Amino acid sequence: MPRNTTHSDAAPKAIGPYAQANWAGDLLYCSGQTPIDPAIGALIDGDVEAQTHRCFDNLQAVVESAGLTMDDVVKCNVYLVDMGDFAAMNRAYAARFVAPYPSRTTVAVAGLPLNARVEIELIAKRS
Repeated sequence: MPRNTTHSDAAPKAIGPYAQANWAGDLLYCSGQTPIDPAIGALIDGDVEAQTHRCFDNLQAVVESAGLTMDDVVKCNVYLVDMGDFAAMNRAYAARFVAPYPSRTTVAVAGLPLNARVEIELIAKRS
């Protein structure tokens, strides 16, 4: 089965051999986004709250390039290098969604690409 990918120039280019997102029927699977500023191709400065907002800016660009909105997001996976950053990440996360909220998993990891503090991936559904 050929892959049906989605790409946005408003999000960072992949830093490895992967697509920004792939369609599987009505589901859009977005690859994890780290807080890279696509204008400069580098990790942004700032705390985990600022980095979380940048991750969502990148994800929103991909979601919108597929003709969807953040209201179509059904699941998020959040990866933190320090669970002490949970509250700050959660504040930024809460600013991106309204109830009813997407499902979410948050896990601690040993490290992330480019020494990011957070990475987020998501799944959105076409109505």
